[in-house]
Amino acid sequence: MRYLLTIFLLAQVALYAQKSFAQVTNLDNSPYNMQNSQYNMENSPYNMRNSPYNMDNSAYNASAKNGVYDNTGNRIGYEVKAPSGVTNYFDNSGNRIGYTPSKR
Repeated sequence: MRYLLTIFLLAQVALYAQKSFAQVTNLDNSPYNMQNSQYNMENSPYNMRNSPYNMDNSAYNASAKNGVYDNTGNRIGYEVKAPSGVTNYFDNSGNRIGYTPSKR
């Protein structure tokens, strides 16, 4: 009985160790990567390129080409590509609501 219990416990440890090695985070897509971080000035709404006060990003500019719309055609925000290649998504108020990592 002791022998079977020992084998069972060793098998459980081996399975746990195998699963723990498979949990790897890709830093390229991570929000903790400074290139993707909202605290990077290239991604900040305080950067004039990303600001809702920039006429290219304004909801009141009818010819803006970077608007993001919902399925019913209402403008919900805008997108701006940073020099690093990250595409940032902002709502109409300038709050960063998402990003797409750069494609190297």
